[in-house]
Amino acid sequence: MQRYFVEPEQMRDNQVIITGEDANHIVRVMRMKPNEKIIVSDGVSRTALARISESEPASVVAEIVEWLPRNSEPAWSITIAQSLPKGDKMELVIQKGTEIGAMAFLPFQSKRMIVQYDGKKEAKRLERWSKIAKEAAEQAHRHRIPIISQVHSWRELLKAAEGFDLVLFCYEQEGHAAHGRGIGTAVKEWRSKQEEMGKADEKANSPKVLLVVGPEGGFAEEEASQAEEAGAICVSLGKRILRTETAGIVGLTCLLYESGEMGGA
Repeated sequence: MQRYFVEPEQMRDNQVIITGEDANHIVRVMRMKPNEKIIVSDGVSRTALARISESEPASVVAEIVEWLPRNSEPAWSITIAQSLPKGDKMELVIQKGTEIGAMAFLPFQSKRMIVQYDGKKEAKRLERWSKIAKEAAEQAHRHRIPIISQVHSWRELLKAAEGFDLVLFCYEQEGHAAHGRGIGTAVKEWRSKQEEMGKADEKANSPKVLLVVGPEGGFAEEEASQAEEAGAICVSLGKRILRTETAGIVGLTCLLYESGEMGGA
């Protein structure tokens, strides 16, 4: 069944109004008629099964049939902080990360990134990324669209990390070290620390996690040191070198497994 996101004010007690590209998609692409059903979410707190009552390319009106449970969102709020990759790799990270369950994306600049950042193109790029996240969220039957932050500098990223319960810094040197720490180990150590601090129930069950991924050239040693000083835990994603667009997807999947969503915990 087709799923669409609307602004909260477009959804009333018994009716929802869909406009813009989504209305055009319903009428001209899907060729849906009155009495056909769709799923609509306000991306915040309400998702409903609705029956189309009026169908025009500029505006579709649907009557709410029933409110649906919001049970497809992960308990862990995971943000992927991705150093800007070249080409359209960021689009892949956002698309697949949204499908898997990321709650937000934070693009940032780092020392060894290959792409030349152009602030003048940021608004257009954010618009494109947001559209990809919306479409992926609809396809995956998410109840919310992940937030995509503006591009951060390295210092801004370290500052933003202070607002998270757990920060994992994906560092290839950790995978080469004899004492290398994987995500599973890091999560277990963090959980133990939460228990010692008496925060197990609140933090360990629904933490805010930041997963930091480097660019094609990897992180510099000084960046790893600065990240650790800021409270991040350096982790390995295995002994093999992953592409930058692969690393975040693998790390996100590992975290959702550790959360119990995919059979772990």
